[in-house]
Amino acid sequence: MTAESAEQLLALASGALRWVLETLSVGTVLLGLLATLRHCRPPFRSARMALRPSAGARITFGSWLSLALEFQLGADIVATTASPNRDNLIQLAVVAVIRTFLNVFLARELEAELRFEREPQAEEQRP
Repeated sequence: MTAESAEQLLALASGALRWVLETLSVGTVLLGLLATLRHCRPPFRSARMALRPSAGARITFGSWLSLALEFQLGADIVATTASPNRDNLIQLAVVAVIRTFLNVFLARELEAELRFEREPQAEEQRP
């Protein structure tokens, strides 16, 4: 196998893998949207939780977006590996920064939401 044919094979394989990863990313956003829409139904929850109807939807969609960004980051890594140029490196860096910030803020929001949900349980257990 010549170096030229090896490069062509790498370009073909990385192009196919990037397409698969980008398709998974789009599919993940779609699934996240559908999962989030379930949270938009009329709530059959306590009055306390009805005051925060969007919290579950935001957390659900944020989690799905985080997963989609993981797939997108993988696609960008594959593209950068196959043809490392300045544009690919910049795109990879931007996606990595967005994903990192999204994950940090999502983790904070999840912790706050879990504390909020545990408060009534702690109050009910007090004598």
